Amino acid sequence: MERTGFRIEICANSVESCIAAEEGGADRVELCASIPEGGTTPSYGTISLARDSIKIGLNVIIRPRGGDFLYAPRELDEIERDIEMCRRIGVDGLVFGVLCPDGSVDEAAMSRLMNASGGLPVTFHRAFDHAADPFAAMEAVISAGCSRILTSGQQPSARQGIPLLKELVSRSAGRISIMPGCGVREENIAEIARETGAREFHFSARECVESGMEFRNGQVFMGAEQNEFVRDVTTARRVKATIRELLEM
Repeated sequence: MERTGFRIEICANSVESCIAAEEGGADRVELCASIPEGGTTPSYGTISLARDSIKIGLNVIIRPRGGDFLYAPRELDEIERDIEMCRRIGVDGLVFGVLCPDGSVDEAAMSRLMNASGGLPVTFHRAFDHAADPFAAMEAVISAGCSRILTSGQQPSARQGIPLLKELVSRSAGRISIMPGCGVREENIAEIARETGAREFHFSARECVESGMEFRNGQVFMGAEQNEFVRDVTTARRVKATIRELLEM
Protein backbone atom coordinates (compact mmCIF):
# COMPACT_ATOMS: atom_id res chain seq x y z
CA MET A 1 0.00 0.00 0.00
CA GLU A 2 2.84 2.42 0.70
CA ARG A 3 3.81 2.47 -2.99
CA THR A 4 0.42 3.99 -3.87
CA GLY A 5 0.51 6.71 -1.25
CA PHE A 6 -2.70 5.42 0.36
CA ARG A 7 -3.01 3.97 3.85
CA ILE A 8 -5.79 1.59 4.86
CA GLU A 9 -7.07 1.19 8.42
CA ILE A 10 -9.65 -1.47 9.30
CA CYS A 11 -12.06 -0.99 12.18
CA ALA A 12 -11.67 -4.43 13.79
CA ASN A 13 -14.08 -5.75 16.41
CA SER A 14 -12.11 -8.89 17.33
CA VAL A 15 -8.81 -10.69 16.97
CA GLU A 16 -10.42 -12.63 14.11
CA SER A 17 -11.14 -9.35 12.32
CA CYS A 18 -7.57 -8.15 12.91
CA ILE A 19 -6.16 -11.27 11.26
CA ALA A 20 -8.53 -10.88 8.30
CA ALA A 21 -7.50 -7.23 7.93
CA GLU A 22 -3.86 -8.26 7.66
CA GLU A 23 -4.66 -11.03 5.19
CA GLY A 24 -6.64 -8.57 3.09
CA GLY A 25 -3.74 -6.13 2.76
CA ALA A 26 -4.58 -3.44 5.34
CA ASP A 27 -1.80 -1.30 6.81
CA ARG A 28 -3.21 -1.27 10.33
CA VAL A 29 -6.28 -1.90 12.42
CA GLU A 30 -8.21 0.16 14.92
CA LEU A 31 -9.25 -2.41 17.52
CA CYS A 32 -12.59 -1.69 19.22
CA ALA A 33 -15.17 -3.36 21.42
CA SER A 34 -18.91 -2.52 21.41
CA ILE A 35 -19.16 -1.43 17.80
CA PRO A 36 -22.94 -0.74 18.09
CA GLU A 37 -22.02 1.98 20.63
CA GLY A 38 -19.46 3.49 18.29
CA GLY A 39 -16.53 1.57 19.80
CA THR A 40 -15.20 1.26 23.34
CA THR A 41 -11.91 0.08 24.84
CA PRO A 42 -11.29 -3.63 24.20
CA SER A 43 -10.25 -5.99 26.99
CA TYR A 44 -6.64 -6.67 27.95
CA GLY A 45 -6.99 -10.19 26.56
CA THR A 46 -8.24 -8.97 23.18
CA ILE A 47 -5.52 -6.34 22.82
CA SER A 48 -2.68 -8.61 23.90
CA LEU A 49 -3.80 -11.52 21.68
CA ALA A 50 -4.21 -9.15 18.73
CA ARG A 51 -0.66 -7.89 19.33
CA ASP A 52 0.60 -11.47 19.25
CA SER A 53 -1.43 -12.34 16.15
CA ILE A 54 -0.66 -9.60 13.62
CA LYS A 55 2.40 -7.78 12.30
CA ILE A 56 0.59 -4.78 10.79
CA GLY A 57 -0.07 -1.67 12.84
CA LEU A 58 -2.29 -2.07 15.90
CA ASN A 59 -4.11 1.04 17.06
CA VAL A 60 -6.52 0.75 19.98
CA ILE A 61 -9.50 2.94 20.79
CA ILE A 62 -9.50 4.26 24.34
CA ARG A 63 -13.12 5.10 25.13
CA PRO A 64 -14.55 4.08 28.50
CA ARG A 65 -18.20 4.11 27.44
CA GLY A 66 -20.64 4.90 24.69
CA GLY A 67 -22.46 8.20 24.54
CA ASP A 68 -20.90 11.65 24.49
CA PHE A 69 -17.25 12.65 24.77
CA LEU A 70 -17.53 14.81 27.89
CA TYR A 71 -15.65 12.85 30.53
CA ALA A 72 -15.74 13.14 34.31
CA PRO A 73 -12.42 13.21 36.23
CA ARG A 74 -12.63 9.50 37.12
CA GLU A 75 -13.31 8.63 33.48
CA LEU A 76 -10.15 10.50 32.50
CA ASP A 77 -8.31 8.47 35.15
CA GLU A 78 -9.70 5.31 33.52
CA ILE A 79 -8.62 6.46 30.06
CA GLU A 80 -5.12 7.20 31.37
CA ARG A 81 -4.81 3.72 32.91
CA ASP A 82 -5.99 2.08 29.69
CA ILE A 83 -3.36 4.08 27.79
CA GLU A 84 -0.72 2.77 30.21
CA MET A 85 -1.98 -0.80 29.64
CA CYS A 86 -1.76 -0.41 25.87
CA ARG A 87 1.77 0.95 26.09
CA ARG A 88 2.84 -2.06 28.17
CA ILE A 89 1.32 -4.45 25.60
CA GLY A 90 3.17 -2.70 22.79
CA VAL A 91 0.47 -1.23 20.58
CA ASP A 92 1.46 1.04 17.70
CA GLY A 93 -1.01 3.85 18.25
CA LEU A 94 -3.93 5.12 20.29
CA VAL A 95 -7.33 6.52 19.38
CA PHE A 96 -9.17 8.93 21.68
CA GLY A 97 -10.81 12.34 21.89
CA VAL A 98 -12.29 14.61 24.56
CA LEU A 99 -14.71 17.52 24.20
CA CYS A 100 -15.84 20.38 26.45
CA PRO A 101 -19.55 21.07 27.14
CA ASP A 102 -19.56 23.78 24.45
CA GLY A 103 -18.41 21.36 21.77
CA SER A 104 -14.82 22.56 21.66
CA VAL A 105 -11.83 20.25 22.07
CA ASP A 106 -10.86 19.84 25.73
CA GLU A 107 -7.29 20.98 25.32
CA ALA A 108 -6.32 20.44 28.98
CA ALA A 109 -7.58 16.85 28.97
CA MET A 110 -5.96 16.18 25.60
CA SER A 111 -2.62 17.51 26.87
CA ARG A 112 -2.80 15.19 29.87
CA LEU A 113 -3.65 12.16 27.73
CA MET A 114 -1.06 12.97 25.07
CA ASN A 115 1.57 13.06 27.82
CA ALA A 116 0.34 9.69 29.06
CA SER A 117 0.67 8.32 25.51
CA GLY A 118 4.44 8.66 25.69
CA GLY A 119 4.92 9.66 22.07
CA LEU A 120 2.71 7.00 20.49
CA PRO A 121 0.82 8.31 17.43
CA VAL A 122 -2.69 9.40 18.39
CA THR A 123 -5.80 9.55 16.22
CA PHE A 124 -8.49 11.97 17.38
CA HIS A 125 -11.57 9.86 16.78
CA ARG A 126 -15.11 10.73 15.75
CA ALA A 127 -15.62 12.91 18.77
CA PHE A 128 -14.55 15.35 16.06
CA ASP A 129 -17.92 14.88 14.38
CA HIS A 130 -19.58 16.30 17.50
CA ALA A 131 -17.38 19.40 17.63
CA ALA A 132 -19.23 22.71 17.29
CA ASP A 133 -16.67 24.28 14.94
CA PRO A 134 -14.78 21.71 12.86
CA PHE A 135 -12.04 24.10 11.77
CA ALA A 136 -11.33 25.36 15.28
CA ALA A 137 -11.40 21.74 16.44
CA MET A 138 -8.90 20.74 13.77
CA GLU A 139 -6.49 23.47 14.88
CA ALA A 140 -6.82 22.36 18.51
CA VAL A 141 -6.19 18.73 17.57
CA ILE A 142 -3.12 19.75 15.56
CA SER A 143 -1.86 21.79 18.50
CA ALA A 144 -2.36 18.80 20.78
CA GLY A 145 0.05 16.81 18.63
CA CYS A 146 -2.30 14.22 17.14
CA SER A 147 -1.29 12.41 13.96
CA ARG A 148 -4.71 12.19 12.31
CA ILE A 149 -8.43 12.88 12.61
CA LEU A 150 -10.98 10.17 11.96
CA THR A 151 -14.14 11.84 10.68
CA SER A 152 -17.21 11.40 8.52
CA GLY A 153 -17.22 15.11 7.76
CA GLN A 154 -19.80 15.63 10.54
CA GLN A 155 -22.39 13.74 8.49
CA PRO A 156 -23.98 10.29 8.95
CA SER A 157 -21.52 8.86 6.40
CA ALA A 158 -18.22 9.90 4.86
CA ARG A 159 -19.79 10.07 1.42
CA GLN A 160 -22.33 12.59 2.68
CA GLY A 161 -19.51 14.47 4.40
CA ILE A 162 -17.41 14.90 1.26
CA PRO A 163 -17.71 18.74 1.15
CA LEU A 164 -16.38 19.20 4.69
CA LEU A 165 -13.80 16.44 4.30
CA LYS A 166 -12.45 18.17 1.20
CA GLU A 167 -12.21 21.49 3.04
CA LEU A 168 -10.50 19.88 6.03
CA VAL A 169 -7.91 18.21 3.79
CA SER A 170 -7.27 21.56 2.09
CA ARG A 171 -7.00 23.57 5.30
CA SER A 172 -4.87 20.96 7.04
CA ALA A 173 -2.18 21.57 4.40
CA GLY A 174 -0.34 18.41 5.35
CA ARG A 175 -0.11 19.29 9.05
CA ILE A 176 -2.34 16.36 10.01
CA SER A 177 -3.95 13.47 8.16
CA ILE A 178 -7.70 13.68 7.60
CA MET A 179 -8.99 10.09 7.50
CA PRO A 180 -12.55 9.56 6.19
CA GLY A 181 -14.49 6.85 8.01
CA CYS A 182 -18.07 5.61 8.46
CA GLY A 183 -19.84 3.98 5.55
CA VAL A 184 -16.69 3.71 3.43
CA ARG A 185 -17.00 0.63 1.23
CA GLU A 186 -16.26 -0.83 -2.19
CA GLU A 187 -18.78 1.23 -4.11
CA ASN A 188 -17.76 4.66 -2.78
CA ILE A 189 -14.12 4.65 -1.64
CA ALA A 190 -12.81 5.79 -5.03
CA GLU A 191 -15.30 8.65 -5.16
CA ILE A 192 -14.40 9.76 -1.63
CA ALA A 193 -10.70 9.66 -2.50
CA ARG A 194 -11.14 11.65 -5.72
CA GLU A 195 -13.41 14.28 -4.23
CA THR A 196 -11.62 14.87 -0.91
CA GLY A 197 -7.94 14.33 -1.65
CA ALA A 198 -7.66 12.15 1.47
CA ARG A 199 -4.89 9.54 1.51
CA GLU A 200 -5.96 7.44 4.51
CA PHE A 201 -9.23 5.54 4.80
CA HIS A 202 -11.01 3.77 7.63
CA PHE A 203 -13.61 1.06 7.05
CA SER A 204 -14.75 -2.24 8.56
CA ALA A 205 -15.24 -4.59 5.56
CA ARG A 206 -17.45 -6.83 7.70
CA GLU A 207 -19.78 -9.63 6.67
CA CYS A 208 -22.51 -11.38 8.61
CA VAL A 209 -21.52 -14.76 10.08
CA GLU A 210 -24.09 -17.24 11.37
CA SER A 211 -23.67 -18.70 14.86
CA GLY A 212 -22.79 -22.36 15.24
CA MET A 213 -25.35 -22.78 18.03
CA GLU A 214 -27.91 -25.49 17.35
CA PHE A 215 -30.11 -24.88 20.39
CA ARG A 216 -31.43 -21.31 20.40
CA ASN A 217 -33.70 -19.67 22.97
CA GLY A 218 -35.17 -16.87 20.89
CA GLN A 219 -37.12 -15.45 23.84
CA VAL A 220 -34.11 -14.23 25.83
CA PHE A 221 -31.91 -11.31 24.74
CA MET A 222 -28.58 -10.44 26.34
CA GLY A 223 -28.78 -6.82 25.30
CA ALA A 224 -30.83 -4.91 22.76
CA GLU A 225 -33.58 -7.00 21.18
CA GLN A 226 -31.80 -8.28 18.09
CA ASN A 227 -30.70 -11.50 16.44
CA GLU A 228 -27.94 -12.71 18.73
CA PHE A 229 -27.13 -15.70 16.55
CA VAL A 230 -25.35 -13.67 13.89
CA ARG A 231 -22.30 -11.45 14.18
CA ASP A 232 -20.37 -9.17 11.88
CA VAL A 233 -16.72 -10.01 11.22
CA THR A 234 -14.15 -8.39 8.93
CA THR A 235 -13.30 -10.61 5.98
CA ALA A 236 -10.11 -10.59 3.92
CA ARG A 237 -12.28 -10.81 0.80
CA ARG A 238 -13.98 -7.49 1.47
CA VAL A 239 -10.78 -5.77 2.55
CA LYS A 240 -9.14 -6.80 -0.74
CA ALA A 241 -12.18 -5.78 -2.78
CA THR A 242 -12.32 -2.31 -1.23
CA ILE A 243 -8.60 -1.70 -1.64
CA ARG A 244 -8.84 -2.84 -5.27
CA GLU A 245 -11.50 -0.21 -6.01
CA LEU A 246 -9.26 2.46 -4.56
CA LEU A 247 -6.19 1.42 -6.50
CA GLU A 248 -8.02 1.07 -9.80
CA MET A 249 -9.69 4.48 -9.75
